[in-house]
Amino acid sequence: MPKRSTRSRVRASGSVPAKPLHKGKAPKKAGPETSAPAAPETIRLNRYIANSGICSRREADKRIAMGLVSVNGQVITEMGYKVKPGDVVRYENRVVRAEKPVYILLNKPKGYLTTTNDPQERKTVMQLIGTAVKERVYPVGRLDRNTTGLLLLTNDGMLAEKLSHPSYKVKKVYKVQLNRPLTKADAERIAQGVVLEEGKAIPDNLAILSDDRKTIGIELHIGWNRVVRRIFEALDYEVVKLDRTLYAGLDKKDLPRGKWRFLTREEIIKLKHFRQ
Repeated sequence: MPKRSTRSRVRASGSVPAKPLHKGKAPKKAGPETSAPAAPETIRLNRYIANSGICSRREADKRIAMGLVSVNGQVITEMGYKVKPGDVVRYENRVVRAEKPVYILLNKPKGYLTTTNDPQERKTVMQLIGTAVKERVYPVGRLDRNTTGLLLLTNDGMLAEKLSHPSYKVKKVYKVQLNRPLTKADAERIAQGVVLEEGKAIPDNLAILSDDRKTIGIELHIGWNRVVRRIFEALDYEVVKLDRTLYAGLDKKDLPRGKWRFLTREEIIKLKHFRQ
């Protein structure tokens, strides 16, 4: 979030600090006389399907239970079944191949839909990536067509499900440009929570970023559709510009609008071990 010209801040419910990662003990190395031949690498069937980009691991469990998945011609309904190298996995009689996990951070420009395709042939975020990656990635969460900022794309179904699930309370920070100054009374009302169709939307933090009180910073973890716009619209404000500046600890540093990059190894580890 850019440097604030005004240090006005409205207190809201605070977020719980992230739990530290626990380092496990390094395994003991076996000597020449005790080392055994390496066992073939196996992977749980639901994870194999999730890695193919078809769906999340939880959804894969449901499809396995429904008898939609077979391995080497045999229908598998067993939870925890493990796939070995060389096994042929089919979903609804279509061969499934696990892809290399890919993690992309995109700074979405205005005018692009957050979807893999559009029947009306409007511009989508997938066009910004083009054919740069052969793996089938898809957006995690959504930004509406006129909202700019950070968007994660991946083929890791398990991570996508984790980041999208409300229980993980993934932090998002937005910079909001309003059509008129935000009054102190309305700022307090937002901090206390604005009632929407789904319930009360309570931000984690709200900050006034400009002297004219038209530029606002809002931090929240709610994933409801168009939630930021609807919060301000409920109080008769028009959101002129909306930009997501932080998502699950990722920021836009050195990432111009319309550009993308692969996540670093360290960023991937942090996402996979994310705790609220």
